[in-house]
Amino acid sequence: MSVETFKPYFPWITLVALVLIVGAINPAFFNLGSMVTLVADIVPLFIMALGMTFAIYIGGIDLSVQQVANLVTVVATVYLAQFGIFVAVICVLCGFVVGAVSGWITTKQFVPSFVSTLATGFIALSGARYLSGERALSMSAEARDASFGWMFGNTAGVPHELVIAGVLLAIAWFLQTRTTFGRALKAVGAGELAAVSSGLNVDRIKILAFALSGLFAAIAGLMFSVKLSGGDANLANGFLILAIVAVLVGGTPLTGGVGGVMNTLVGTLIVVVIRTAMVYLQVDATMQQMVFGVILIVAIALTIDRSKMGTVK
Repeated sequence: MSVETFKPYFPWITLVALVLIVGAINPAFFNLGSMVTLVADIVPLFIMALGMTFAIYIGGIDLSVQQVANLVTVVATVYLAQFGIFVAVICVLCGFVVGAVSGWITTKQFVPSFVSTLATGFIALSGARYLSGERALSMSAEARDASFGWMFGNTAGVPHELVIAGVLLAIAWFLQTRTTFGRALKAVGAGELAAVSSGLNVDRIKILAFALSGLFAAIAGLMFSVKLSGGDANLANGFLILAIVAVLVGGTPLTGGVGGVMNTLVGTLIVVVIRTAMVYLQVDATMQQMVFGVILIVAIALTIDRSKMGTVK
């Protein structure tokens, strides 16, 4: 058997190996309650990475997700008292629109996605800074609990964050595997020119993929805001690289066409285990970012399809 035969299973093998290593370092890692809490804590990261998967699956990338999440934390905090639970609709629409604009710039103006999304990210960041007055904002505890208290409760010992993550994963999986849109995403990722030749509306598909990425980033931002009871233009900083790493180490390469949302679930768990190991080993925050930078480079080098490099944008 060749290495290619086992390649789809590498993320799972990596996850199991890392779990065993971290468990050997600190046996308390295997405590069920601690593991559930650990996984629940990274639900916003997982949701952000889940949306990012759609952009990477078509051979693009969305560098605006972190700033979209930051913007949404401010929007949610500023307008919660006025709109209550319906502020969630405003937040989701913000993310969807920012993502759709990124997709429009990429497809209609022929701007590479890493440039268009970086630019729209800066616009979102500016919006967050303007709306917040460049200061950290606090939510009304009463308004937060009345509208979103259910989000961080638990039922029969299962945190509601995990239920939300499970529902969103199921929706994303259904879109990817059980709809014509999902099949079109795969076709575009596998070969954009071939997708155009087959009659697919590639521009519309790509715009929707980026819009979904922005929408999921907005949900992640809303969860950040509710969990931390406030908003800030820097609240989600540091999560962009983790979201990208989660998608790539899960087996969805930057060249697109393979992988998908279930791979991102595995990739996110890998990121969590690595972060936990570094905490146990008392690696400082600066070094942690360096480690994930190295992991990102390795993940790109191992997963990218070099035969398609000429068509990636």
